[in-house]
Amino acid sequence: MPGMSSGLDANNPTIVHAFRTALLHQGLVALLLLGIVAVVWQVLNMLEVRRANAGTPAEGGAATRSATGPAAPLGSASAGPALFLPEAPARRLLRVGFGLLWIFDGFLQAQPDMPLGMTTNVIKPVAATSPAWVQHVANAGASVWSYHPIEAPASAVWIQVGIGLWLLVAARGTWSRLAGLAAAGWGLVVWVFGEAFGGIFAPGLSWLFGAPGAVLLYAVAGVLVACPERWWTSPRLGRGLLGVIGLFFVGMAVLQAWPGRGFWQGHLGRRAPGTLASMALTMAKTPQPHVLSSWVADFAAFDTAHGFAVNLFVVVALGAIGLALLVQRAPLLTVAVAAACVLCLADWVLVQDMGFFGGVGTDPNSMLPTALLVVAGYLATTRVPVRAPTAAPVTSLSSVRTRRERIAGWREAVARHPAYLSRPVVALGALGIVVLGVAPMAVASMSTNADPIIAQATDGTPSAVNYVPKSDFHLIDQYGKPVSLASLRGKTVALTFLDPVCVSTCPIIGKEFELADSMIGSLRSRVELVAVVANPLYRARSYVVAYDKQDGLDHLGNWLYLTGPLHTLSATWTTFGVQVQYESGGAMIGHSEIAYVLDPAGHVRYVLTADPGPGTQASQSSFAGTLAGVIRTVATSR
Repeated sequence: MPGMSSGLDANNPTIVHAFRTALLHQGLVALLLLGIVAVVWQVLNMLEVRRANAGTPAEGGAATRSATGPAAPLGSASAGPALFLPEAPARRLLRVGFGLLWIFDGFLQAQPDMPLGMTTNVIKPVAATSPAWVQHVANAGASVWSYHPIEAPASAVWIQVGIGLWLLVAARGTWSRLAGLAAAGWGLVVWVFGEAFGGIFAPGLSWLFGAPGAVLLYAVAGVLVACPERWWTSPRLGRGLLGVIGLFFVGMAVLQAWPGRGFWQGHLGRRAPGTLASMALTMAKTPQPHVLSSWVADFAAFDTAHGFAVNLFVVVALGAIGLALLVQRAPLLTVAVAAACVLCLADWVLVQDMGFFGGVGTDPNSMLPTALLVVAGYLATTRVPVRAPTAAPVTSLSSVRTRRERIAGWREAVARHPAYLSRPVVALGALGIVVLGVAPMAVASMSTNADPIIAQATDGTPSAVNYVPKSDFHLIDQYGKPVSLASLRGKTVALTFLDPVCVSTCPIIGKEFELADSMIGSLRSRVELVAVVANPLYRARSYVVAYDKQDGLDHLGNWLYLTGPLHTLSATWTTFGVQVQYESGGAMIGHSEIAYVLDPAGHVRYVLTADPGPGTQASQSSFAGTLAGVIRTVATSR
């Protein structure tokens, strides 16, 4: 799956340092934003206190207070019978529970291994066993991450922290429902591109392993929070939610019982553990506290010895809980909900190993979200909010006939109770943190070129120098015309050394030069891209011409590929410190992979390592971006 990994170590110090620096800078912006929100919130509350101390009347129907929150102005979009009810316990559980989970997941995204480890250790393993079309979709998201290993993971941190804060601070009304929609939208994006549809199209699908994907459950919770609050005033929504979960549990029980999937056997052959035991053993090897790894390893050993019994228990438990949730008989329902929570907890600890250890864990996996949804469905059927008495008659939305009347009522309420604006202000602050992440993520998604930081992590930053080469060269280009350094004066020159018959790194370097040329735009007319043959045997002009045609460089008007007699080439190699030698067996020529950028006066201004590293698309376009940046700097300097 090209583009999924830069091939660098997950703890590459250049990437880790840049990632931490980006988080620090963005964190300062977030703190500034929260500071502004805190000041505005305090001012609004001070104005409210002053109005109260001054005895400003609140009569006249301008505003009324609910039993659980600040004043709700009559005639505004917030008015109506629903807001004079306390928030439904089920809705509050989903909003607060998943808000905390989003914040926790945001902190997990800040782990130093996340920039380079996300694609190789999270996305790629899940997508590898899925159908080709799923791999293609996952690769689109993974490419954004691997091409932009600083912006993408840093953006994910602030998007998820912002969504979590938004859910926590916006308890009621339109802002709360918008927070639910934001959670649902981002959850679906992560589920599709980050979890490869939760692995539901891959073999070995099992509820025990996290099907249908944790983030899909986050999205479901977001949709429920976004529902109109009046839906929570009857048990219908809770019954529907429990029914869907019950049907899902029954389906997972059937899938778990399906023969030939390896769950009924504790071991396959003499040494190979079964499917469930193998998963547990893998999780036990994850870096974590010893007490936790020992629990998981002990469970793996138990499943190896009693695989049939363990799977039978799981099938029966899932089926029984699912049927009870579908039937929804009062005494049985309570037992089923409790059993579901216990089963989720056991699987979370013993199989999923809590999900977030190892440095690239992005969430605590699916069991906690599942338990939250089950309990929320139960509360929604048993604890329906009761209308609280209000200080004044309630004016419903139907009595407010025009938009102008609504706006007028809202303005009057704010004038009488400034603190009414506190919650929208706090919600705007949380939205600002989300935007802090969304903006760079959107920019990164639209860019097809990898960040220069990847090439710098592989080869180091370009070295700034300022010297004149010891001697000139006199070679011929692919067209047979003589070329020297002196003849290139007046133009910025990007110079490298390539083997015309190389089939590994040299074609990659040539493509990087071509891509860099496309990045510099209008400066192209002031820049010359030059390569010198780095092969003492295959140095005839015919080989140079063939190289250009094969790699599509013959259409570049500012591309020169130079060759000449061996003694002239050797002197040029010596001048620029290029080592050329025969590899073992004599099949290949080894040479220094280096590039120089010369200013129009003929001074060498920058030296770059041109080693393409792992040879992925990300590293290629990253070096091209670095080279283009250096060329741009030299060409525009005076």
